[in-house]
Amino acid sequence: MTRVTIEEHTVADRAAGPYAITTGPDGALWFTLVHDGRIGRLVPGEQPTTHPLDPGCGPTIITPGPDGALWFTEYKADRIGRITTDGIIDEFGLPTLDSGPFGIAAGPDGALWFTETAAGRIGRITVDGRITEFQLPVTGAFPSAITAGGDGGMWFTLNQADAIGRIGMDGSITLHRLPTEAAAPVGIAAGRDGALWFVEIAAGQIGRLTPDGQITEFPLPDRTARPHAITVDGDGSVWFTECGGNRVGTITPDGSVTVHDLPTPHSEPHGISVGPDGAVWTALEIGALARIDPARNAF
Repeated sequence: MTRVTIEEHTVADRAAGPYAITTGPDGALWFTLVHDGRIGRLVPGEQPTTHPLDPGCGPTIITPGPDGALWFTEYKADRIGRITTDGIIDEFGLPTLDSGPFGIAAGPDGALWFTETAAGRIGRITVDGRITEFQLPVTGAFPSAITAGGDGGMWFTLNQADAIGRIGMDGSITLHRLPTEAAAPVGIAAGRDGALWFVEIAAGQIGRLTPDGQITEFPLPDRTARPHAITVDGDGSVWFTECGGNRVGTITPDGSVTVHDLPTPHSEPHGISVGPDGAVWTALEIGALARIDPARNAF
């Protein structure tokens, strides 16, 4: 694949900061407005709507829950939020202050698992709001993104420890050190090939980790591109954002990389996800969502 169609859809003003994006069970795109304290919703082809939170709470990552609602982290407020598809919001304060919750994903156990960047912990919250925290075996590791692996565990990046971690449903934690120092991994996603794919924002590389701990790193054409988030589409293709390079890219299992420039300069792409229409969507901090269609189909 060498050509794609990219369309931008304005969903907020430039200061609001669309940050993360996911597809909800209602067939809509849901996204966080990190600087504006709102959760947004967009049905492709329609006008966006938003739901207000505490303006300073810093909603960050958002993910579908096992209960038909969307769950999100409030980085600045030390809370986990829940929003139903018709806009009803609940918020759950964390036991640890100044914990900085960031990544969140549904686990195989029917709960949501999340990272506490500042506290160095992995958290678990049930759909009725019961929270358990697990301390990491290293300090200052800054756990960031988290995803469910195909092996029944949750996998997460340790941004300041240059490692990928796994936590089992029993709370047991295993760490895998990266070959590259100062790599600063952020986004992580489970591939269709059984491996975990992740981005190294400081090293300009994409990484692949097998469940048994084998790590391969693939340098990007632009090592200063600052890859941030990563996802896997319906065909098993791995997509990532380059927030420093103003691009989105794909990588094959053997490490072949193709990148695509975004239409607007300095648009700061962050979160990336497969949309309800089968296209790939990314959140741009300039106030827009970009639709990337490798099939060049219109919705």
